[in-house]
Amino acid sequence: MTMSLPADLWPDVKPEAARRLMYAAVESFATVGFHATTTRDIATAAGMSPAALYVHFPSKSALLFEISRSGHEQTLALVQDLTSGDGTPPDKMRALVEDFVEWHARRHTVARVVQYELEALPEQEFSVVAGLRRRIEQAFRSLIAEGVRTGAFTVPDEKTAARAVLSLGIDVARWYSERTRKTPRALGREYATLVLRMLGSSAE
Repeated sequence: MTMSLPADLWPDVKPEAARRLMYAAVESFATVGFHATTTRDIATAAGMSPAALYVHFPSKSALLFEISRSGHEQTLALVQDLTSGDGTPPDKMRALVEDFVEWHARRHTVARVVQYELEALPEQEFSVVAGLRRRIEQAFRSLIAEGVRTGAFTVPDEKTAARAVLSLGIDVARWYSERTRKTPRALGREYATLVLRMLGSSAE
């Protein structure tokens, strides 16, 4: 298993062994899915004995929760930073979509796990991640509502529009790979233009 994940993922996770286990788990979960991955698979890919995993994580689901929680918290921080700044709603939406799409393209392997393995989380852990997802969606929805109030956006339903914008960005993680000809940044710019048109904005 080749670890090709961004080096800046989970900089606060200590010790190094725990971070290596998270890298190995992400690659296996993204390749074969959570349920088909064993703790032995993860430990072996991280260069450890199977017993070593339990020193850092009590279970495979605890590993998934740490990966998912961290990914959603990073995304929420990005979204809150961009939506709370200065600028018109179209300006903020352009910057938000550019960075949101770029994040999901550049970190497509971990993003696939974060976004598409949610149902494997135990109920209590799922509720934590679901709360983070609601906050992310609400930030998009609030920005769209601000644009509607100022006449910058025209949409039939703000909640539906927010979910559509989110879905566009999230889906990038499903199909993007290193073989994709467009860079994550270039893709983000194209998506931002598409989203502004979708929201009825005249700002290009």
